[in-house]
Amino acid sequence: MSMHSGFTRIAKWASRFTGRPLCFALAAGLILVWLISGPLFGFSDTWQLVINTGTTIITFLMVFLIQNTQNRDTEAMQIKLDELIRASRDAHNALLDLEELDEAALDRYRNRYQALAKTARDGGESDEIEDRRASAGPDL
Repeated sequence: MSMHSGFTRIAKWASRFTGRPLCFALAAGLILVWLISGPLFGFSDTWQLVINTGTTIITFLMVFLIQNTQNRDTEAMQIKLDELIRASRDAHNALLDLEELDEAALDRYRNRYQALAKTARDGGESDEIEDRRASAGPDL
């Protein structure tokens, strides 16, 4: 098993576990135990340092888990969208894999589609698909 697949398995398990109510209840219980133990330790600097260090470490690790989960979800969604574009007869295949383009290219596409949307809202033709449908008759 590679390090990458091991991390992915652990990240999936951790993201599923930490997203459950049980995990939240455990974290809230830990905070409650820490609060109750305050008088036992005289609310000392060490007592405060324990919770500060613990929460900092957990937050640091969770950032990586959240990013990993979001990356996987985004990649899966992009693949699904690419398949819908590819499978749709009237779709523009040039839109496949847009996420790989640079900002300038994305801005050009965004501006084009914003202009099409504005034209459609203003009652004009929305795009060439509508032109083809109109000229082909009511069956499309």
